[in-house]
Amino acid sequence: MTDLEDAFAAVPSFTAHVAQLEAVLPAVEENPATEMPLTSSLAPPTWLERFFSRDRLSTDELYDDIEECLHIRPSFVLTVTLSAIIAGLGMRSGQVAVVIGAMIIAPLLGPTMGLALAATVGDWKLGRQAIATLAVGCALAILAGMVIGVIVTIDPLTPELRNRTLVQPADIALALACGAAGVLAFSRGASLALVGVMVAVALVPPLTAAGIYTGAGLPAAGASAMFLFTVNLVCVNVAGIATFLFQGLPPKSWRMTTGIMLVWVLLLGLLMAMMAGHILLGFGAWEGVFGYLGASG
Repeated sequence: MTDLEDAFAAVPSFTAHVAQLEAVLPAVEENPATEMPLTSSLAPPTWLERFFSRDRLSTDELYDDIEECLHIRPSFVLTVTLSAIIAGLGMRSGQVAVVIGAMIIAPLLGPTMGLALAATVGDWKLGRQAIATLAVGCALAILAGMVIGVIVTIDPLTPELRNRTLVQPADIALALACGAAGVLAFSRGASLALVGVMVAVALVPPLTAAGIYTGAGLPAAGASAMFLFTVNLVCVNVAGIATFLFQGLPPKSWRMTTGIMLVWVLLLGLLMAMMAGHILLGFGAWEGVFGYLGASG
């Protein structure tokens, strides 16, 4: 379609109509002889790329699916706010099922996948849109958590809240695996598989926990919850870009995509170093929590 537009867009009478193809009889199997020819600047796909990209949606379909999640509509604002409220009240009362319900809503997963797709293909417009939507969602989740922390009495040692301030090496491995699984689910159009990813790598609960602790006067614990969110976000993007490339998604500029990937990897390395320092030195947000409890008790 891009080639047709480039060749005939200037012709006033040119019109292209695209119809959905439901079935072909007999079935046509894609092979190197029948596939669309590549431009001379692109290397032919390897057998491994053919294997992993054969059940992937086209790039245009991926754009359409992810772009729907990047618009800041009233429904998005309400979804993020309600998800944060559900997560916050569930963590406060220690109700795991309620927190899982907030995870399934997962309004921030779409912008995160959009950020990984934009980095892979080098689309700055899509990247800016994803960053803006993600920033608005993060701000809403933190604000909702702060309101809960101010108006509701919380126990900072509630396990569901406390777990959002702890980052272990296993959490990094989990977030990387979930980022790859999320891209695979998106690229196959498997909405049911995304539910498991939403539950496994949570973005809204740590943001809400950060707001709750901050609103309750525990900024150190809130910073630790933000650290967990940052680790999850970076890991999802690192694994997402790698998986998109592994599936044969063609970047516009390998230099640009490689540079963006290196930035994410360096950021992940920095976060891992900070995590290792906290573990080795035994320093963390819970010193501030225990200090608060001692002063108040």
